[in-house]
Amino acid sequence: MANTPQARKRIRRNDRRAEINGARISRIRSFVKKVEVALDAGDKDAAQVALKAAQPEMARGVARGVLHKNTVARKMSRLSKRVAAL
Repeated sequence: MANTPQARKRIRRNDRRAEINGARISRIRSFVKKVEVALDAGDKDAAQVALKAAQPEMARGVARGVLHKNTVARKMSRLSKRVAAL
């Protein structure tokens, strides 16, 4: 258990940040899922629109520090390749 005031504050801060970061990651996953649903349905137009909406959200996740840049680059690349293949 934290004994110093600094450690107690750090625990409170970490809890708040974890909640915020979790919401950000969840939001990104929702955008990616819209792309995947359109891909599974075979709807190229919807997939392209969903991908265009998902890309800035994923980039924002990198800028906010919740996702690693290479992870997002890999996911964007794979999604783009799947959309182009339709």
